[in-house]
Amino acid sequence: MADRPSTATALIRRLQEHAPNSPQLLGLLTLFISASILIFLIGLTFTAALITLIFLSPVILLTSPIWAPLVFFLFIPAVGLLCLGGFAVAAAAGVSWAYRYFKGMHPPGSEQVEYARSRIYDTASQVKDYAREYGGYLQSKVKDAAPGA
Repeated sequence: MADRPSTATALIRRLQEHAPNSPQLLGLLTLFISASILIFLIGLTFTAALITLIFLSPVILLTSPIWAPLVFFLFIPAVGLLCLGGFAVAAAAGVSWAYRYFKGMHPPGSEQVEYARSRIYDTASQVKDYAREYGGYLQSKVKDAAPGA
């Protein structure tokens, strides 16, 4: 029986060592309150949107002959302008990169372009050499087939 109190004391001491301190409890409480408020606001927003959609559905359906062409004639030009702007930005970035590349400023990716260019050059020279060899082979076959040619 004398062993029981020391075991209980050791267990209590272990629990106290692993128990959170005040700043940790305060942080946990703050996190819980913030998450609760956020969940409440999300629910409130979803409910308000759903109720608004329910009450405005008849108005939307009755006025849809007006809204459909209006949306079509406003949406298409807006998408066109956004695409045009995106293409302009992409073209400007490409021209800027090419300018820096040809000026020798080594823009990002220039090493890969150099590597690809060297690979293309090596492949082209190998194909040319192969064509010379194979072309000579064909010439000899033609002469064998037609000695007077």
